[in-house]
Amino acid sequence: MFRFALHVLIVLLLTLLTQIGGVAYLIALVASRVWGIRRFLAKLAIFLLCYAGATFAAGLTAPMLGRVPLSCISSATDRLVVRSPIYCLLNRNYVTPDLRDLAKALAAHMNEEFPGTVTVALDANFPFVNGFPLLPHLSHADGKKLDFAYYYKDADGAFLNGVTRSPIGYFAFEEPAPGDELPCKGRNDWLTTRWNFDALQPLFPAYRIDEQRTSAAVAWLTSEGMARFGLQKIFIEPHLKNALGITDNHVRFQGCRAARHDDHIHIQVE
Repeated sequence: MFRFALHVLIVLLLTLLTQIGGVAYLIALVASRVWGIRRFLAKLAIFLLCYAGATFAAGLTAPMLGRVPLSCISSATDRLVVRSPIYCLLNRNYVTPDLRDLAKALAAHMNEEFPGTVTVALDANFPFVNGFPLLPHLSHADGKKLDFAYYYKDADGAFLNGVTRSPIGYFAFEEPAPGDELPCKGRNDWLTTRWNFDALQPLFPAYRIDEQRTSAAVAWLTSEGMARFGLQKIFIEPHLKNALGITDNHVRFQGCRAARHDDHIHIQVE
């Protein structure tokens, strides 16, 4: 009974983390039993092979169902990059073709305005099934949402191309200054993903947002992005929106139950 419960838990966790990992685990489990394999390392190898096969198959199948992967294999000439291979390994790099085209167009625009600039993508969506949650996000469930990292500069003001403050692009927050707009001040929601990760903040380098590039990216998104690609919403924390001088009403606060958005920009298309 314990072993059965353990298998169920593993399938559940792999499904929540990768969408297709639970299925790969079940296939590997059946294969191991059919072949009489008992050693842990051999079972692990079979699972990894099954998972790699399922991931490859997802990359071929998802476009037929309306989602395409953002590539994690980048070269020196790529202007749009996914922050870490972990996003592709976990199948979190899928978007609709329109959103992919928007992301590439933004990266091309930023490279044209600021030659050599790389635009960094973060979490996107899973390859299949509308409504399937991409935890811990509340809305990345239909291929129409994508996060971008902010553009950063070092303490001396030098632009840091393709660099983020945290290894995965998340959780290194831009803390509000005294007097800044704090829409969630005083709230203590028990069901929320608005985590502050205070213990982590001293571990991140003291980079600052490159205001010029970030403002230019948002300006393009709220003009060309909306006119050509059907961009619907952008989420940025209010204190950053104010600091960057952004006034467009499509740039909104995501709410107090959603994750903080002063470590990344969230966009979504219609």
